[in-house]
This record gives sequence, structure tokens and C-alpha cells, in this order.
Amino acid sequence: MEKLLAARLHAVKVRPYLADALFALHVIEDHAVPTMGVDVHWRCYVSPGFVARMTVEDLAGVWVHEVSHLLRDHHGRSERHAREHEEFGPGERLRRNIAADFEINDDIYGDGLPLPLGAALPSMLRLPDGLLMEEYLRSASMSGLAPSLAWLDCGSGADGHERPWERGPDGAHGLTRQQRDAVRFRVAEGIKGRPGDAPEGWRRWARDAFQPPQPWRQLLGAAIRSAAGAPGVGEDHTYRRPSRRSASLPGVVLPSLRRTPPRVCVVIDTSGSVSDAELGSALIEVAAISRAVGGRRDLVSVISCDAAAGIAVPICRAESLELVGGGGTDLRSGFTRALRSRPRPDVIVALTDGQTPWPSAPPPCRTVVGLFPRPGYVGEEDPDYVPDTPPTWARVVTIN
Repeated sequence: MEKLLAARLHAVKVRPYLADALFALHVIEDHAVPTMGVDVHWRCYVSPGFVARMTVEDLAGVWVHEVSHLLRDHHGRSERHAREHEEFGPGERLRRNIAADFEINDDIYGDGLPLPLGAALPSMLRLPDGLLMEEYLRSASMSGLAPSLAWLDCGSGADGHERPWERGPDGAHGLTRQQRDAVRFRVAEGIKGRPGDAPEGWRRWARDAFQPPQPWRQLLGAAIRSAAGAPGVGEDHTYRRPSRRSASLPGVVLPSLRRTPPRVCVVIDTSGSVSDAELGSALIEVAAISRAVGGRRDLVSVISCDAAAGIAVPICRAESLELVGGGGTDLRSGFTRALRSRPRPDVIVALTDGQTPWPSAPPPCRTVVGLFPRPGYVGEEDPDYVPDTPPTWARVVTIN
């Protein structure tokens, strides 16, 4: 046990973003376990003989490997795959365990965790790194690896199938579903808060673990079209087309109501906390907004805003817009500049990371906020700083 816990401390030292999950595991010694495995209730079963023949550094790698199965919900995903494809036999369970190991092992080793002999890697089947378990299962049968990896058994935490040596849902020291979700949430928030400390596979997991990808482009486009098409916006009378009510008044020509295309002002957050990639996404959205209002680019203007607002620039081509800024953030000046434009816009769209104060009163027009998500504490000198959330009078769409 002393050697095993020393290995866990080494794992925490080299992979600090997994500390909450590693310390959440309860260790159980069992001679029936082939090597080391976990169950779905976050118990870790260990063979004493396996620990005796491993180094501390190698054991640290096994710790990280096993907890990765639980964090990435391989047991739940494996069960769903089995139901969808009606694959319930031991051979199919081994295939899913190998595919889950492929997903984990391609980026957890190195930097203090030596690659163990016999570790299942995608290169064994000439498959690319960085795929998910389900993608590996679709890409190869893995039948060629099954004989050499028949010893592989990471427990029900890897495939959802309970082993004879596991204590089950009623056994002691298991975590409830709420406790397991709390551990995952803390680990995900830690990775998102310091993304440079984790490889891409873990950053992808942290992004999607509690906020599955949504069709945000469709949501943002629908929000803009809804705002632009609100009743009472841009209506005027015209004699170019007689009113249908003229038939009830012979000899009188009545004007019809005409909806003029709405004017949209896009306020783009150009502060230092917004990345170049996000600014590029903002320009793409400007082009999409111009299409949403019928292709009338003359009705769409853009304001660059960090701590101060620039001039409202009508767009000709979205890619030719010059975005200036790079300082602090205060979108209130951008809203003020937009409302002072003549003619005044019918819709204001703000594209921002949310690290800004907001106007205290709603503008006299529809407002849509495209939000680049951020952990609240990143990039701020005051650890207790929490930015204002977007106001309730704005339609908010998170840009993933």
C-alpha cells in the first residue's frame, strides 16, 4: 500500500489537473484482480503481486490510465455502443477495452510517466492518434490484437461489465452518481482554467464533458433573424403597392405597409482577452449576419470596441474589415456608439468573451450577444473577480 500511494502522489505531481480524481479513488487489495482495475463506483482494485513487480513511476502511469477510464465515462459509452450494435460477448468487451485504451494512451504518457511495455496504442493498427473510442471501433476490428492483449482487464470502469471481484453498487466506499459528477466537474474546470497544462485530448474532454457541442451557428442565426423580424420593426407605408383594403373604398388609393430591411450594428470585442481565432470567427459571423438581412451589406455596420469604441463602419466585404483594439474591455461605450449612429440600428449584436461591464438599462432595440465562453477567474489579477453575466434583456448564444 505504501508503494501504491507513493505512486499516486507521483501521478498527482506530474498530472496535477487530475488530482481531484486520483484522490477520489478508494483502493482495495484483491489477489483475484489480474493487474489493476476500477469499477463504475470509483473503487480501485489492485493485485499485490502486480504492485510488487512495478516501479513507482510505472504504477503512477497505471493510476492515471485507470482514472482516465472513469473520467471519460468509458463504461457508459461502452454500454451504449454494446446496445446499439448488440455486441455483448467477452470478445466484444475486449475490443471496447482496447479502443478505450487507444483513446487514453495516445497522450497520457511522457513528461514523468514512462510508457509501459505492452501498452495498447493506435499505432499498433496504423491508426491515427487523437480519436475517440467509438471512432477506433469503427475504424478497425482489432481482432489481430485480441490474442496478445487477452490479459487486458481494466474492470467495469472501462466497459461497464461487472467483474466477480467487484463489490457492486451496494458495497462500501463507492461514490454516488452526484459525487462522481462533482469530481468530473472539478477536473474539467481545472483543465479549462489552465489549458496549457493539459494535452489536447484532455482539453477536448473538458470542453465537452458538461456542455456538449451545440449547433451554435444555427442558434445565433435564428436569434438574429428573430430579432430582425420582430413585429413593429422597420414598417412603413408605400404607394408602390396598393393596400388590399382599397377594394372596400372605391376611388381611394390606400398605401400598403412595407417592412424595410432592419439595420444591424455588430459590436465586436477587440480587447486583449479575445484571441485572433475568435476575432476571425467574429468576422465570419458578420458575413452571415449580412446574409440574414437579405444580403444588404449597407444595412450592417461594425464597431470595434475594447475600453473605447471605434467608429461604426459599414461593411463592404467582411474579410476587409480592420479590427482595432487590444486593451481592456468596456462594451458600454460600444453600445453607446451604436445607438448614436444615424439611422439608429434595429438590432445590436455583441460578440464578446463576456469579461466586460454591461449597460445598466436595455437599449431601445433588440439585442443579441454571441458569447465566447471563459472560466470566470482566468486572466484576472484579483482571484475573487467574477465578471458580470450578460443581462437578461439580451438573447445570449454561447459560441463553442
